[in-house]
Amino acid sequence: MRFAMLVPVVLIATLSLAQPALAWGASGHRIINGDAARALPADLPGFLRTPEAIAEIATLGPEADRIRGSGKTRDADYDPAHFLDLEDDGTVAEAVKLSALPPTREAFDTALRNGPPMNGVAPDQYKTGWVPYEIVDGFELVTKDFAIWRVDRYGETNGAPADRAYFAADRRLREDLILRDIGYWGHFVADASQPLHISVHYNGWGDYPNPNNYSQSHTIHARFETDFVNAHASPEAVLPLMTPYAPSTAPIFSRVEAYLATTNSFVPDVYRFEAAGAWATATPASITFTLQRLAAGASMLRDLIADAYTASLDDKVGYPTVSVRDVLAGTVALKRSLADGG
Repeated sequence: MRFAMLVPVVLIATLSLAQPALAWGASGHRIINGDAARALPADLPGFLRTPEAIAEIATLGPEADRIRGSGKTRDADYDPAHFLDLEDDGTVAEAVKLSALPPTREAFDTALRNGPPMNGVAPDQYKTGWVPYEIVDGFELVTKDFAIWRVDRYGETNGAPADRAYFAADRRLREDLILRDIGYWGHFVADASQPLHISVHYNGWGDYPNPNNYSQSHTIHARFETDFVNAHASPEAVLPLMTPYAPSTAPIFSRVEAYLATTNSFVPDVYRFEAAGAWATATPASITFTLQRLAAGASMLRDLIADAYTASLDDKVGYPTVSVRDVLAGTVALKRSLADGG
């Protein structure tokens, strides 16, 4: 299993079971989630921007790592959601271009299995990882969350008197779900800002052309993303490095593809800092690099949350579905089924 290779050698003797690497470590994930929530635009719903909501979203940052070890079935299904083994030529397993990802995981897996064998075995999504799909999935889920919340909020004041209490209760429930869904989803957006999670060179350069003689150390991953972050990063240091929010209506897949391509471009930097000893003896440049990578994750998460809220206006709810815009305009009958799905 890919993650077993990322365990620091010193721990193997003391643990009865191999533990997976935790991208960015708990500290890094809390920083990214928390700063993303702190930087949300003021026109997003107020329940997202309270100190309690920010604390909850930050606390949930490491959740997807904390629940690892739940069982063989779940771990085998979800461990690959944290990474993508991108080749130096910009493809996944020489079969799928990052710049042209198929629209579903099924299509992605089919394309991989139809590609060239890896060590005599057909590659698949479980070997290469699928973090871009986890990010897109989260965006679609949070967009739907916001769509239901908009209808609930409208319904608690504009619905039939007998239904208003229902809409109010459902709106409160949806707010809890939105915080949870954003917090959990944020983990994967954050994973994808860590260069070693978007590369075949994820823990030592590996058996690939290596003209720069980059390190083969199997501890570089944990030393960079956990030990170094714990020692040198904080929410206060990362927040000022976030990019300003700029609304986008670009297709979510193209945004994720560009995000991962940018992250992957920093893989050589991680190895150059390793060669200079900068993960052991911190330098200003290595600290700045790490803070900027954390800020990139926080900026992307903040942007996607805000854009999901905007996109929710054009979503549909209920069964049969109706437009959120039509509900808010009062041009369709407001029924409980618009919130409860049928």
